[in-house]
Amino acid sequence: MTPSENNSSAEELPGLRVTIDKIIHQEMEEPADDEQHAFIYFITISNLSDRTVTLLGRKWIITNADGSKLIVEGDKIVQQTPKLAPGESFSYNSYHVTSQNALAEGAFHGKDDQGAKIFTRIPQFQLIIPNPGFGPAEI
Repeated sequence: MTPSENNSSAEELPGLRVTIDKIIHQEMEEPADDEQHAFIYFITISNLSDRTVTLLGRKWIITNADGSKLIVEGDKIVQQTPKLAPGESFSYNSYHVTSQNALAEGAFHGKDDQGAKIFTRIPQFQLIIPNPGFGPAEI
């Protein structure tokens, strides 16, 4: 995966790391006809580089089991533009709702303290709907 076209000159910054800390499947209280399932994911972005960075946005690619894709791009990360000095981290959680198993991946983009465009990849992770009757699941 490459960063979005408007960030095509961005450099993948060594030392800027994304960790998927936890993924929780949560059954929807009022399932729709297509049996929607919520996945709550917890992410940490760690700046192990020698530069201060400001994260400005993200791009997510969700590939469903049937091959269809959902691409979500936008400014900010959970309504924030985190500024991370070397050694600092930013953690947050968000969610995705799907009716089928899927793979999620993407990238965060921003700039360093010199104004150079940077990005880091979000490692691919699975959204697997558990067998019925097993309740909330941690993946």
